[in-house]
Amino acid sequence: MTPEKIEQEDLQPSILSYVKDIPNLCSLAGLACTVSAIYLSILGVYYGAMIGMIWAVAFDWADGLIARRMTGRTGNDRIFGGQLDVVIDIVSYGVTPAVLLLSYGKFEPIFLVGAFTVLAASAIRLSYFSTFGLSSDSKYTGLALDNNSIVLVFLFLFDSIFSETAFSFILYAVCILLAALNVAQIKTPKFSGNPTSVYVLAIYTFSITGIYAWRLL
Repeated sequence: MTPEKIEQEDLQPSILSYVKDIPNLCSLAGLACTVSAIYLSILGVYYGAMIGMIWAVAFDWADGLIARRMTGRTGNDRIFGGQLDVVIDIVSYGVTPAVLLLSYGKFEPIFLVGAFTVLAASAIRLSYFSTFGLSSDSKYTGLALDNNSIVLVFLFLFDSIFSETAFSFILYAVCILLAALNVAQIKTPKFSGNPTSVYVLAIYTFSITGIYAWRLL
């Protein structure tokens, strides 16, 4: 190994040094909410899962807002944070809805197809965005994945109106529709970068949390 190579490796920060970065801490807090949502979905505590899902979105939006307002972040900080976001997004907006659909469908084989579709669309959507980024007019191509959780959390407000079987197929249809929109050649605005949208999401998050917490009592 050459002296230059050794010096380069010595200058590399440690892996865990990035954990102290505030936006990354926000991302990890969102991941904790996501893990809780997955766990509660498997247990069948769907209202609790909804709380975890919406807070995951809230932390996801907050980390970007904080990162843009921070000074002194290096290029490596931004690259690491972007990669961390992508990895967490596939769990929050791909794995979580897939597990939710499977659990609500009593893990029947027909729901496995829907779960795969949701997860595959999420993976394709994130890979496309990582390759091409925003369009020339600063819009997303395809529906951004965070909208999936926002819609599903809203949908569960009406689950008591339908029978469990009927709602399971409504959930299935909505998940497939969202997956189709994720990979569609449509242009959608970037809400997460807008401070006004973040404040609206904060109100939505606290409202949803209150509603579902009351239902859990």
